[in-house]
Amino acid sequence: MMKRILVVIAFLILIAVAGTTIWAYRDLHKPIRHAKRGQYIEIPRGSSPAAVINKLHDEGIIQHKWPLAVYLKLSSGGAQLKAGEYDFTSPITPLGVFARLREGEQRLLRLTIVEGWTRWDIASAMAKIPELHLKDATSALPLMDNVSLISDLDPTATNLEGYLFPDTYEFPRDAKASDVIGYMVKRFRKEWKPDWTARAAALGLSPREVVTVAALIETEAKLSAERPVIASVIYNRLKKEMALAIDSSVIYASKLAGKWRNDGKVYKSDVDRRSPYNTRLNSGLPPGPIASPGKSSLEAAINPAATDYLYYVREPSHNDGMHNFYNNETDFGNGVRALRLWEQQRDAAAK
Repeated sequence: MMKRILVVIAFLILIAVAGTTIWAYRDLHKPIRHAKRGQYIEIPRGSSPAAVINKLHDEGIIQHKWPLAVYLKLSSGGAQLKAGEYDFTSPITPLGVFARLREGEQRLLRLTIVEGWTRWDIASAMAKIPELHLKDATSALPLMDNVSLISDLDPTATNLEGYLFPDTYEFPRDAKASDVIGYMVKRFRKEWKPDWTARAAALGLSPREVVTVAALIETEAKLSAERPVIASVIYNRLKKEMALAIDSSVIYASKLAGKWRNDGKVYKSDVDRRSPYNTRLNSGLPPGPIASPGKSSLEAAINPAATDYLYYVREPSHNDGMHNFYNNETDFGNGVRALRLWEQQRDAAAK
């Protein structure tokens, strides 16, 4: 009788163990939805497996603690857990969580450089990232004078204006500000195609001059389709030794002089400022890039459209930045008057 009882007990225990094992297996493989997606959960250095599991449970990343604890014990996985800051996807299985903890993850900082930004804009954005330890935007500017990064491509450069490629960058929290500058230049060099230097020469230009044209295009064009056309206007005016008369270069000249009011308006004092960057007073290209051109502007500068256009003015019936293009001053004047009339009507209606 006792033997039968022991057999039954052993059988029940076996069923219980098997059931628990099956349940634990399913729990480890069951995706769990949580509300922490997009948030970083820190696993401090030196945390024990139990502390890590408690943290994950408290944050809602796992539903049950013991299945993962047993798995780590049996697999010796506890020693493989790495400290870091983790952004766990949702849903995710406990085993998926373990895989992430075994690989390790460091929270990355993010910096977005917008097409058409100057090095002052970039310095300002960098100064807002505390981990870069910049006192202010001004302290970032000397880092952009490391022309050794592009000396083979542009031996006459005095700073990195134009070569700080616009993109979104992610980098470790312990990265130095100089490292971030290096990432931007490296990204530019990746975009500069091997044959572009030769193609620039075919246009009668140096790589620096092509980047300068691309920067002008970037500050003028809103629509990608218009970039090669605006490039053609710039080249056509250069051939005729006409002043480019691009306001963004006038603004850049004022920024260099420390006189830009930064209110979006170009004043007579800006237009009259004696500077080689002022393309209203000087014919030819400015001495160097005035902003960071994006990929499409670089491509337009190296592959301009074939046109006879010499002028362009904004099309008032569109609010997307579209331009009208002209090959003579009379039509251009009419286009300017149409724009001014539209602006007057718009301002009157807004009152």
